[in-house]
Amino acid sequence: MATQTELLCTTVQENCDISDARNAANYTLCVYLLKMREYFRWENGFTFDEALPREAVGDWVQDREHLWETLEEESFRSLRIDGEEFDPFDTEKINQALVPKQYVYSGGIGFRAAPNFFLARLESKEVYNDFTMYIAADECARDLTSPPAMTLGKNVFIRRESLSRLLWEKYQEWLWHKNENAMAKALSFYEFDKGVSDALDRMTDNELEAVTLHEIGEFIASGELGDGWREMIVNLPRSRAEFMARAVKDLLADCFSTLPGLIENYNPASLHFYAANLTSVRKELFPSFQKAYQAWVDTNNLQPLKKLVAKGVQHWSFVAGDMLACYEKTEGRGLDELERIVAENPL
Repeated sequence: MATQTELLCTTVQENCDISDARNAANYTLCVYLLKMREYFRWENGFTFDEALPREAVGDWVQDREHLWETLEEESFRSLRIDGEEFDPFDTEKINQALVPKQYVYSGGIGFRAAPNFFLARLESKEVYNDFTMYIAADECARDLTSPPAMTLGKNVFIRRESLSRLLWEKYQEWLWHKNENAMAKALSFYEFDKGVSDALDRMTDNELEAVTLHEIGEFIASGELGDGWREMIVNLPRSRAEFMARAVKDLLADCFSTLPGLIENYNPASLHFYAANLTSVRKELFPSFQKAYQAWVDTNNLQPLKKLVAKGVQHWSFVAGDMLACYEKTEGRGLDELERIVAENPL
């Protein structure tokens, strides 16, 4: 007979499948195939050292797509724990029931308004002044998206397995060309040539600090920007203005917490990894970071980075404030003006 945990995992996975049925088509073909390949790896228990059987992956993708076709119109299932039923989006109450059992759950709305669910073993829980942070370990239910970190209300969920998968993908991308760049410097701390899985475990342990610092920064930035900013982000149409707004908040969070923490704790591997993973928009908006980073690489002098981080808090707060004022003045119609504000204020 299936245990309560097994039944709960089955129900959460059904909700994951329903969400995927509705939203998986939103990805470009290349991103979709990469995510499906790694989804297959997770579901079938392959390690990162193992090559995936191509034919089996293809058959699995077809089977999963056929399953999704049957689920697209289905409603999300309620979760049953200790005889009580819970709405799948009532994450707070569900975790009140699960955390004492050393499990953690999240059901919320993610990127492009797509529902995201997961259920995992709880690795740790830490309560800060304004929020609670959960570190999830082994996942028994997940959807295609599987973000490494996410915020839901006053709770932050960091998913070790998803972070490892992201780092694996970054390592695979670097292997295509093996450029001597910031990523090469970051990877050199882990000796991937001596064993991928062990190196990936060490890298995941280290990058958990950076992810935690960023999520702390997100909370600080959210408090600084207020409810008006959250409303703006939700209501902006998918556009360059939206990407720019998200990048501005990310940079503010990083200047509040991520970079100061990595500098203070002196985590050179994560500093290199941060430099390697600035998205094109953030890199465009933050050109002075590359100069300060290169100065540290060349001279081992962190002062340029420290000065830049302090300046960045003021700068990105100012830019975000101007964007929000413009959004409210134009009642959300001034997308070109929002873009102009950011484009004319790089740091």
